[in-house]
Amino acid sequence: MEPAITAATTPSSAPSKNRVVPSPKKRKILMLISEWGYWGEELVGPLDEFDRAGYETVFITPNGKRPNAITVSMSTTYIDPPLGRSVTSSDMAIKVTEIDDPTTEKGKRLQNPMSLKDLFEERPYWADPQFVRQMEIYNLKRTLSEDALIEFDALIIVGGSGPIVDLVNNQRVHDLILAFYKAGKPIAAECYGVACLAFARNIEDRKPIICGKRVTGHCLEYDYKDGTGFMKGRGKFLEFNMGPPPYPLEYILRDATGPNGAFIGNFGHPTSVIVDYPFITGRSTPDSYLTARKLIEVLDGEPALRKWGW
Repeated sequence: MEPAITAATTPSSAPSKNRVVPSPKKRKILMLISEWGYWGEELVGPLDEFDRAGYETVFITPNGKRPNAITVSMSTTYIDPPLGRSVTSSDMAIKVTEIDDPTTEKGKRLQNPMSLKDLFEERPYWADPQFVRQMEIYNLKRTLSEDALIEFDALIIVGGSGPIVDLVNNQRVHDLILAFYKAGKPIAAECYGVACLAFARNIEDRKPIICGKRVTGHCLEYDYKDGTGFMKGRGKFLEFNMGPPPYPLEYILRDATGPNGAFIGNFGHPTSVIVDYPFITGRSTPDSYLTARKLIEVLDGEPALRKWGW
């Protein structure tokens, strides 16, 4: 078996030469995680970088439940089907196993995440007999929710297969993203978490907020043909194998970015991270550390990073 290749071992993931100046106030990052399984390195990588930068990371999940790592993402023997090799190093497997264990000090960090359901109101059905009134209430409460996020400097959406289930088509997730977008704050997303950006749009014009932007994401060449699975609970895959992912992310992103934007897959390159402010997108597992480093440069780089990778 070939040695695992992760972001920490690829030359393009080395720290940028751009100077990073610590903020006079402690940065606070909101990290959104699926309850149906995150890929270990796609949480650990950004968290390592934020800790190193002295940032505070606050976790949030759709219902306030503790998130769990996808089992194979902490295994050095799991072979990624498209790549034909392991993508998890022994050091990373140890890190993911530790944070996935709620009895360890690092694992306790994930124990009581914020609840997105408690933060944002559910939008009413169009057919609600009191729809106009209910929409007034919904919009009022959404404004209050947006005000509650003022303490956060940026949002990052962790990848893995889980987002397909409970993040991508979640209206509350869209409202969360829109809150940061309206505030002009950076929004980072990894792997299948990038799909959330394609569906986050103002309900009036329904235009993707990434229209005209450049983003990266899981391209066709890296999509599974078989083996897409989700977490049923801690340490357990669901009984069924979905096979391929339910949608080709590349096609969604190509359509959502429109004629004046672009999907950039960087197929054949070890990493793919694109910065087109306010968005920082990472293609897959090896991009986890680099995605976070670029977010840090967006926040505290001198000069502040606004475009990179294209």
